[in-house]
Amino acid sequence: LAVLLESLPAHQRLKVWELIPNSEQGNVLLHLHDEVRASLIAIMPHQELVDALEPLDADDIAFVLEDVPEAKSDAVLEQLDQETRADVEESLSYPEGTAGRLMRFDAIEVRADIDIYTVLRYLRRHKTLPDQTDGLMVVDEEGYYLGKLNLSTLVTQPGSARVESVMDASEQAISAYMEEDEVAHLFDRRDLVSVAVVDAAGKFIGRVTVDDVLDVIRGQSERALMGMAGLDEEADIFAPVITSAKRRALWLGINLCTASLAAWVIGQFEASIAQLVALAILMPIVASMGGVAGSQTLTLTVRGLALGQVSLSNMRWLLRRELGVGLLNSLLWASMMGLVAWLIFEPGVGAVIAAALTINMTLSVGAGVFIPIVLDRLGIDPALSASMILMTITDVMGFLTFLGLATIFLL
Repeated sequence: LAVLLESLPAHQRLKVWELIPNSEQGNVLLHLHDEVRASLIAIMPHQELVDALEPLDADDIAFVLEDVPEAKSDAVLEQLDQETRADVEESLSYPEGTAGRLMRFDAIEVRADIDIYTVLRYLRRHKTLPDQTDGLMVVDEEGYYLGKLNLSTLVTQPGSARVESVMDASEQAISAYMEEDEVAHLFDRRDLVSVAVVDAAGKFIGRVTVDDVLDVIRGQSERALMGMAGLDEEADIFAPVITSAKRRALWLGINLCTASLAAWVIGQFEASIAQLVALAILMPIVASMGGVAGSQTLTLTVRGLALGQVSLSNMRWLLRRELGVGLLNSLLWASMMGLVAWLIFEPGVGAVIAAALTINMTLSVGAGVFIPIVLDRLGIDPALSASMILMTITDVMGFLTFLGLATIFLL
């Protein structure tokens, strides 16, 4: 339903939304992109929104309410039952993008000093277990997290065994303030289904499950894909023309400035181009080859940063490796292009384009390593702006190198 709504223009979307039962609207809101969700919440009467959110878990309610105007959000919270309201308020108290926002409050807790038979009797009083339950959270009398009692252990141990003797004390909890990216990496490395979340004092407060982490990973993928074009992954594809134009105008303006810089460089060699027409024919090749070589390295580096594989400690080794790869490839293709230019034009042109390709492709791979790492250190998402900076460097350096060498040695 969410995909269907996002695929419709605004006037059709509203008609379809009215056909969705109120009992299902809460789940649909969860799966919508931010902008579409906000547009639908804006038209929902107050009580209708309350009825839609009540069936949801506290963490899901918090996720929806974080983009709702404060007055409307407070009114919704007032009508929730006391326990749910407390959980939602606790979830909202943590910064966006942290484990505290991801966690759910439906974990089953048991004490360490009881036996397995008592735990099984306790579980049989539940009609169902919470989703993604692969274990029970073991806590002490004051609520401090001690470890995890895996369900596989629970059903294979004798009833007389005490929880503290069979629980997995090595199953460490995560802080509620851990960044969601780090949480996703943790689930990937340890093949987790769920993990306990504790507050600053070490008290158990909730758990993060693999389905929540999958949402984070999906969001990261969409953000990276759209960010490379300077777009917002949460934007409405059917937003009004003016709204969409405003969003894209900034990036188009930046691109115009960078393109103007490259054009200015070309303009400095106008006389050289006029004397040797071959320069105008061949110079796009130099910029293009540098751009492709740099983009390959840039993609590799951004991926490494996203997976936590690239840092300042191994940057020097990665830079040496990429420069080596770039140099070998540049020598190969520069030699081939130089030979073609020598056969079509003259030996001097072949030598100049070969040298320019070698220099530009090598510089480009170096920039492909440096740019995303520097942006990451500055707190800027490399997927959002690194490609545009790289494109500027490869164009400017490509034109400058090729036209400069041609001016010095051929004219």
